[in-house]
Amino acid sequence: MISSRHIAACVCLLFVARAVKSSVESPPSPASFLYTVAKSYEPLAWMHGGERFPSGATILVHNLRGEHALSPELFATADPGISFDGEHVLFSGKRTPKDPWQIWEVSVGIDHARQVTSGKEDCIRPLYLPDDRIVYARKSDGRFRIEAADLAGKNALVLTYGPANFLPSDILRDGRILFEAGYPLGSNATPEIYTVYSDGSGVESYRCDHGKTHHQGRQVSSGDIVFASTSGLSRFTSARAKELALPAPPGEYAGDVAELASGEWLLPWRADSQHIFQLVTWHPGSKAVRGMVSSPDANATQPVVLGPRALPNRHPSGLHEWPNANLLCLNTYTSKHSFAAASIDSMRLYARDSSGNAKLLGSAPVERDGSFFVHVPSEQALQIELIDASGQTLQRESGFFWMRRGEQRVCVGCHAGPETAPENAVPQVLLKSTTPADLTGAQVASGGN
Repeated sequence: MISSRHIAACVCLLFVARAVKSSVESPPSPASFLYTVAKSYEPLAWMHGGERFPSGATILVHNLRGEHALSPELFATADPGISFDGEHVLFSGKRTPKDPWQIWEVSVGIDHARQVTSGKEDCIRPLYLPDDRIVYARKSDGRFRIEAADLAGKNALVLTYGPANFLPSDILRDGRILFEAGYPLGSNATPEIYTVYSDGSGVESYRCDHGKTHHQGRQVSSGDIVFASTSGLSRFTSARAKELALPAPPGEYAGDVAELASGEWLLPWRADSQHIFQLVTWHPGSKAVRGMVSSPDANATQPVVLGPRALPNRHPSGLHEWPNANLLCLNTYTSKHSFAAASIDSMRLYARDSSGNAKLLGSAPVERDGSFFVHVPSEQALQIELIDASGQTLQRESGFFWMRRGEQRVCVGCHAGPETAPENAVPQVLLKSTTPADLTGAQVASGGN
């Protein structure tokens, strides 16, 4: 049964697209896409476990026949995600105002949706994975963590670990999940973009260009990651280690870029924080945006093109049936930080105790070529510290990382850029022993070469 409040909201939100005033040009021909409208929109509220749509939201279908609500039987809908064949839509939804957000799926052209997840806390921001799996963020103990599950909502696998809030934003062509969390990883500070494989392994920052706001990233046809940033609209490209500001017209952008067949980008934009978001189109390189969808009292956000798209690479898991994980660092001197030759004597590994304080698990020697090999706990927040021969700290991670159960990971260095390739040589630590130092907390080993 649809409440009268919901009917009123739908009537208010089913507006006709019209041109945006001021410098925004007239709208182009209609295209088939979905988007979310909401009277109130707080795009970064998730970083503190908060509500992005405090007054509710509605997904609208925009096509040649006009506009209509995607699943009008639900009180609220948001976060549309299209299947790879373009025939189905995942979204976050509430049946009643008091319900938590859950993941739902609906077939294109059919109003009735089926509920995928369940629980007492919110599940939001769903995306399709290959092989009939999905990924989304589930709130647990007041914090969002990322899970993968099958299309029945079963066999859920936790992919993120640590004290931060995590939110998926896209599936990259190479099969990795693009997600955002506070930087340093494990905090609720500045939003940053990260990647993780669909089995929870290989977590890393997409770039080491930290400090600015990076959020709501999506991969475009060029392979670049386009996102909202302190600079407005920016991108990460494979040729550069730092963000590049896009020469988009002035204003504030909310990321979530969608590419149209015309080559234009459909994206949420507003003149400044005193205005609401509207959907505009922009052809990269042009000097003006063109109005597509606007309303005097509702934000228009989260556009996605309605149609088939390329299937990402599948990611066969390389995890082993071990209770812990192995980490091999090839050269700690390969870093954005500068270390004098032979200055790094050992490394320490920390975890978090039940109170959230750093707890020393152990230490291991760092060889003269900068290599070390350690056996570490899995599926919990970890932190590395580099020590000199006198026991003084040379560098300590600001945030945390994790390793999945049975993961074997090889790092080129500490905080090395993504373009860095390892030297073609056997690391000295493996010439001494192929057994990793046990840093699972069973003992505290002394450092030294």
